[in-house]
Amino acid sequence: MCPAAAAPTRPASPAEPVADGRAHWLRVAREAADDLATDTVDREQAGKAPVDEVSRLRESGLLTLTPGCGGADWDTAYAVVREISAADGAIGQLLGSHYFLSWSARFFGDPETALRTVERSAAQQWCWGGGFAPQDPPLTLSRTPRGLVLGGRQSYPTGVLVADRLAVRAVREDSGEPLAVVVDPARRGVVVDAAGDTFGQRLAGGGSVELDAVPVGADDVLGSLSGDEDLAPRAALAAPVGRLFSVQLLLGMAEGVLAEVREYSRAGHRPWQPVPSAGAPDDPQVLTSYGELTVLARSASALCDQALDAVLRGLERGEDLTYDEYADVSALVSMAETAAARAAQESATRALDIVGPRSASARLGFDRFWRNARTHTLYEPVAHRLRDVGDYFLNGAHPPFVLPA
Repeated sequence: MCPAAAAPTRPASPAEPVADGRAHWLRVAREAADDLATDTVDREQAGKAPVDEVSRLRESGLLTLTPGCGGADWDTAYAVVREISAADGAIGQLLGSHYFLSWSARFFGDPETALRTVERSAAQQWCWGGGFAPQDPPLTLSRTPRGLVLGGRQSYPTGVLVADRLAVRAVREDSGEPLAVVVDPARRGVVVDAAGDTFGQRLAGGGSVELDAVPVGADDVLGSLSGDEDLAPRAALAAPVGRLFSVQLLLGMAEGVLAEVREYSRAGHRPWQPVPSAGAPDDPQVLTSYGELTVLARSASALCDQALDAVLRGLERGEDLTYDEYADVSALVSMAETAAARAAQESATRALDIVGPRSASARLGFDRFWRNARTHTLYEPVAHRLRDVGDYFLNGAHPPFVLPA
C-alpha cells in the first residue's frame, strides 16, 4: 500500500495515484521554487523560523513524495531538492533532510515498522527534522520500570523548529549501542530552542533539542546505527543515500547563484571599475569567469550523475549488495560531495566579484549564496571526504559509515 501523494492544486485521496510520476513532481518543484524565489531575499534576511515555507511545501504536496509511490523514486526526490535549492538553499536543505529522515526507517527498521512510519508520515504530511550524526555527549535511551525514556540535549542544523517528528541518534544506556529513534516534539519533556546566531542557512530550521525523560514506544526505535562492520551493506547504504542529498543541495546552490548573477549581468548592470568598459557583458574577464564557473558546475554535475547511478544500482541490488559494492558507491558519493562543495563555494565567491561592489548591498542579497554554501560545508567538511577517497584509492580501505549532519 502506498501513502497519498498530494497534488499541488487540489486535495488528493489516499488511494489516488498521481499521473505522470516524475514529470508531475518536477513540475510541482519548479512551481514551488518559483514561489520561493519571489521573496527569498526578504525571508532570508528576516531569518524567522520557516513555518510559512513549510506550509508552502505542504500545500504543494512535496512533503508527501515517497519512493515507490505515486510515480516517485529516489532519483525524483534528488531532482526536487536540487530544484528547490537553486531558489532557496536553506529550504532545499530542510526538504532534503526531511526526505532522508522520513525514509530512514526503510534502512534501519523492520519492514512492518518502516511501512507504518512512511504511511503515517505521508498521510499526515509530517515534516521531519533532526539528524543521526554522532554528537558528544550523546542522547541516552534508558530502560525504566515504566518503559524506555530518552534524555539529553543536542543541536541540529535542520528542521527541528518546524518538525512534526524528530529523528535522532541515541545510545542505549546499558550497552552503548547507537539507535535511530523517532520523537514527537509535542510530547511532554521535549523543549526546542532556535539557533539564533547562525550566519547562513538561517531558514533551515536548525536549533537545539532538550529531552527530559521523554517516553519512547517500541515503534519509535527504528533500528541500529552501529558502524558499517556491524551493518548489512543494504543498511550501510543509508549513508551515501543521505549524503547525496547534500550533493544535490550544493549543486542547486551553485546553479542558483550563477543563474541569478547571469540575469543581473544581462540586465546591463556593470560593477564600478577604474576602466569604464571593465565588467561589461563582453568584457573578457567577465566572460572567462562565467566560463570557468560553468565548467566547474557542469563537471560537478557530471560526477553527481555518476554517483546517483551508483546509488540507484545499489538500491536495486537490495540484500544482494556486497560490502565491496557498498564501498564503491560510498567513495563515488564522497567524490561528488567534494566536487559539489567546491563548485558551490567557488561560484558563490566569484559571483560577488562579477557583480562588483554592488554585491555588498543587502538589498540584492547575493551574499546569501556564499553564507549558505559556507555554512553547509562546515557541517560536511571536504577534507574528510578527500581523506576517505584517498584511503580508498591507495589502500582499498572502505569509506567509513558517515551519516549526514
